[in-house]
Amino acid sequence: MTGTGIAVLGSTGSIGRQTLEVIADAPEHFRVAALAAARNVEALAEQARRFQPDLVVVLDESRAPELRARLEGAGVRVAAGPAGVAEAATLDCAATVVGAISGMAGLAPVLAAIGAGKRIALANKEPLVAAGALIMAEARRCGAEILPVDSEHSALFQCLLGHRRQDVRRLILTASGGALRDLSPAELAAVTPQQALAHPTWDMGPKVTVDSATLMNKGLEVIEARWLFGVAVERIEVVLHHQSIVHSLVEFADGATLAQLSQPDMRLPIQYALGYPERLPQRRGGLELSEVGELTFGAVDFDRYPCLGLAYQVARRGGAAPVALNGADEVAVAAFLAGRIGFLDIPRIIATVLDRVAAAPADTLEQVVAADTAARSAAHNLLD
Repeated sequence: MTGTGIAVLGSTGSIGRQTLEVIADAPEHFRVAALAAARNVEALAEQARRFQPDLVVVLDESRAPELRARLEGAGVRVAAGPAGVAEAATLDCAATVVGAISGMAGLAPVLAAIGAGKRIALANKEPLVAAGALIMAEARRCGAEILPVDSEHSALFQCLLGHRRQDVRRLILTASGGALRDLSPAELAAVTPQQALAHPTWDMGPKVTVDSATLMNKGLEVIEARWLFGVAVERIEVVLHHQSIVHSLVEFADGATLAQLSQPDMRLPIQYALGYPERLPQRRGGLELSEVGELTFGAVDFDRYPCLGLAYQVARRGGAAPVALNGADEVAVAAFLAGRIGFLDIPRIIATVLDRVAAAPADTLEQVVAADTAARSAAHNLLD
């Protein structure tokens, strides 16, 4: 078969599905080597029959019999559990691994891919947020290449190409403000999950969409950028940009600022990461500035978005604090989506968890996992 072999970890999620669209659009450049998903075996089996990978993995081992039954006669090898996902991440015929398994479940496979010297197109935030120092050190040791898939970090990566890091004054991440950006503080107290999930520009999974409404997603991106680009947190800023056309900017020491602009379509940064350093042609329309009309920017109100302030705090604090932030946020957002807490309870729960469990070290994978477990336990205790 022709084309670069791609292992898509998290293939049934939003990023995974869009990655497969990119691959299907460019069969002369890419082929699917492996697919892995948490538990959606119906969608996973459908993807496997269409793309005929060498390996298909379901993380939830209890769903493996159903997956094997659905793929009977398809000529596709099936595996299950963390070991199966690790195999998909290190498969010889996969030169690039797309890390899109959400949550902390995505950390170990990314480390496995790094250990195998793969190119990692990193989409999920948790690995760098929870274990940024560990991941970047391992990538240097193993010669692995990490390319960002987040639109904001892809934009920064592109703007920084050919420039010296010592010439960078600021990295500027743009934020849409999320689905609730036009509501008053009083109205936020009565927000429903349905309202929070109605993002004005992006089509994302539910957890990320709620994080966009709280600006926690931007806080996590600040922590990611710190590790990806080696820039101090104090030189990473966030500005509001409702149109989601300018994805990020870099200001240099001489005052020049470079920005990357495109339509809010995740398939573009996915394709860029898969094809780098080439810019592969795409069949979708480009950006017509005359149709966009105007681009607006504004300062972030940290009182309105306390989650962003919490993220800056833990980024400066280091250790297990980012791990605790991420774990507590996952629990709180899940509780909000289930109708157990209100929207404004999300930052309150996170702040309380940080006060209780953020002081531990997080220098090894075992310490990261322990800190994550402690944070989630503390958050669940608060809910109970």
